[in-house]
Amino acid sequence: MELLLLGIYSIFVWLIFIKLKWLPWNIYTQVTALMFPIIVLTMLILYLNIVAPSSHDVRVVNYMIDIVPQVRGRVVEVPIEPNRHVLEGEILFRIDPTNYGLRVKSLEARVPEAKAALISATAFQKELYAQLDSVRGQSASISAKLKLARERVTQMKELSEAGAGTVFAYQEAQTTTSKLESDLTASKALESQISHKLAARTDDGRLAEIAKAESELVQLEAEIAEAQWELEQTTVYAPSDGTVVNLQLREGAYTVALPLAPAMTFVEDEQWVIAFYSQNELRKVEDEDDAEIFLHTYPNQIIKCKVHSIIWASGQGQLPIAGMIPEDPSGPSRFPVRLMPEDEELFLASGARGSGAIYTHSGHMFHVLRKVLLRIGTKLDWFILKLH
Repeated sequence: MELLLLGIYSIFVWLIFIKLKWLPWNIYTQVTALMFPIIVLTMLILYLNIVAPSSHDVRVVNYMIDIVPQVRGRVVEVPIEPNRHVLEGEILFRIDPTNYGLRVKSLEARVPEAKAALISATAFQKELYAQLDSVRGQSASISAKLKLARERVTQMKELSEAGAGTVFAYQEAQTTTSKLESDLTASKALESQISHKLAARTDDGRLAEIAKAESELVQLEAEIAEAQWELEQTTVYAPSDGTVVNLQLREGAYTVALPLAPAMTFVEDEQWVIAFYSQNELRKVEDEDDAEIFLHTYPNQIIKCKVHSIIWASGQGQLPIAGMIPEDPSGPSRFPVRLMPEDEELFLASGARGSGAIYTHSGHMFHVLRKVLLRIGTKLDWFILKLH
């Protein structure tokens, strides 16, 4: 644009001073003719950089996802092709599910045993309560008999001393009483033992044996769920609409669940168009401002855009958390501006580069100069400047 304006200006100077000779061509007019375009163009460009700032660093970036399987194993199927569009949910590849399926079956085979253990623990609790009721009834019966036996000992003793009874009957009553006392002691001990077993409970009031059986069953069900999840993870699906580039994965390859060793790289369709600006160029830029860009992949094509937002941050605004004194990073710090192309159907290659400009709400009459500059720049992309 500057060269175009200088060319037009040179033609006017030639006509006025040389061809038509309307003004004398002397040292004063020569200096004036030389300084005038320099001053005017400098002021024009400086003002244009404020009301219609341009950027020679416009990039198209896509979200890149490293596809890392959740499980490891031998790849048995890769149904997709490289650099071909896939839809969300399509199968990217499959891992041999044999081992994971066997683990699910092995765990499921233990479920009846665990449930039987829980039923047995529940029955054991009922049995303890029944035993406790029986022992308490037995203790009550023995206590009643013991009371009668003690009264009989007293009676036999009085009769024996009065000569109305035999010593043998007295001794037999004593023996019966001792036996009943022993039986009562054993019954009380058994009752205490059963009570201790029933007292062994968890915080929520469940019997320890039942709680253990339930815990083992829940743990087993969790292991089954985990095994089934691992079995499902042997089939890896596309996380969104996109493309797999540089597909190297083949059947027979072995994949592992390591982020440092992804199986493939998935390029999502969602993308950003970002223009980088110096910090003092964004003073008048606002959201929804009009913008235009051109990419080297589309020579002689202007892409209309809108300003989505300014990303008010840069890598130089972050200091590492360390014991060392932060160093001053070299290079200018720029802020990216996200642009939204109006033509949503236009294909933009990830990594495409170009230039662009934002047209603010000020200086509308000067915007045309920036538009002319952009259109001249994109026409130059028709030329491939290399000698081989």
